[in-house]
Amino acid sequence: MSMGKVYLVGAGPGDPELLTVKAVRAIAAADVVVYDRLVPDGILATIGDGVARINVGKRAGSHPVPQREINDIIVKLGRAGRTVVRLKGGDPFIFGRGSEEAAELAAAGIPYEVIPGITAAQGCAAAARVPLTHRGLATGVRYVTGHRKADEPLDLDWDSLADPETTLVVYMGLANVEEITRNLMARGLPGSLPVLAVCQGTTAQERRICTRLDALAAVTREAAFTGPVLFIIGRVAGLALQRSEQNHEIDVGAISVVA
Repeated sequence: MSMGKVYLVGAGPGDPELLTVKAVRAIAAADVVVYDRLVPDGILATIGDGVARINVGKRAGSHPVPQREINDIIVKLGRAGRTVVRLKGGDPFIFGRGSEEAAELAAAGIPYEVIPGITAAQGCAAAARVPLTHRGLATGVRYVTGHRKADEPLDLDWDSLADPETTLVVYMGLANVEEITRNLMARGLPGSLPVLAVCQGTTAQERRICTRLDALAAVTREAAFTGPVLFIIGRVAGLALQRSEQNHEIDVGAISVVA
């Protein structure tokens, strides 16, 4: 039996129209799609009839299919001669463990290809019309994860992250929002620094809140977000607040809620 091939495909931030042309072609050619929880129904609907689907979704505190088992699934399918799309939210190599899967495929001698996706930071910022870098506001951008396995404490380099010249994008940080804001302010970021919180970005269910760093924990608790949440921390986030005020959206003090 000839060897198959595995495509590690980024599904983008949620909007099916933000899939790349290459991703669409790979999905159309697949025999099997192995997909994550963050891949929305609108993108799953692009999978053809007769294509096998394997749901390996996991969330914080719930891992019904451990990563080692996911690795085994895609290796076995590749050895069986199947054309496999491993469909992952955002970009497969940004907090998606795609590099771990690539290493397993390489070690097993399975041909594979990586198809990048628009990551949540880019998609959510663009949907809110907020630049991640902007002359005079931010000279750089950093992506960090706000979650550790088994609920371990965050071991981030807080001193370097607390840079007012840099936009900080925090993935999966909702559960640790108090720890994140406390550490950043302790290292010198002002409590008045703007933050944009985006839940289920680029989808029909998207919700956004623009607030201050020192109010972020309280505001997100009150919002009772469901689904993945991204924090964009920095002066560029203030542009979202300015635009919401210009558009006369719901304002409560320094908080703007966009349904």
